[in-house]
Amino acid sequence: MSHPRWELDETIHAPVRFSIVAALAAVDSADFRALRDTIEVTDSALSKQISTLEAAGYVKVSKTFIGKRPRTSLSLTPAGRAAFERHLRALREIAEVTVSEGPRAADR
Repeated sequence: MSHPRWELDETIHAPVRFSIVAALAAVDSADFRALRDTIEVTDSALSKQISTLEAAGYVKVSKTFIGKRPRTSLSLTPAGRAAFERHLRALREIAEVTVSEGPRAADR
């Protein structure tokens, strides 16, 4: 089993979770509402996917208050960053795979 698809991370691979991890990889931390708006999902959809990523150890959730208003801040853990990098590397390798044997479609 040497095809790069075996290196894809099933937790990250889902489109919304991939979007979350990609957005968080670009920043130190993000406000829940800003992330929600960036990836264009509902509060409940984001909460559900964040729970999955948090359970995997990929995302850290921090809750604070500004005055009486709760704020949720999200960030990737070191494990989350490493998993994202491995996942991206696998995607790039898949995109670069060439068929080594057999006729090309243009030759048929």
